Amino acid sequence: MDIYSRKLPIIIIIILVCILAFQVMNNNSNRPTIDSETCEIYIEDSQFGGKKYLGEYDQKCLDFKSLNP
Repeated sequence: MDIYSRKLPIIIIIILVCILAFQVMNNNSNRPTIDSETCEIYIEDSQFGGKKYLGEYDQKCLDFKSLNP
């Protein structure tokens, strides 16, 4: 493949977009999540496959829970 061809930049862009999409999908696993029953914030720990609670509570969730007893 010639370095001055039109296909090379397109192939490189496709490869870079695939790598970026893979990184975004893997990074979402460390995003904090809110427990719907206790409103406590936790992270899914991929090392042992469980939840790691951070000891913090989401104020919006607590407000919503207090409105709907």
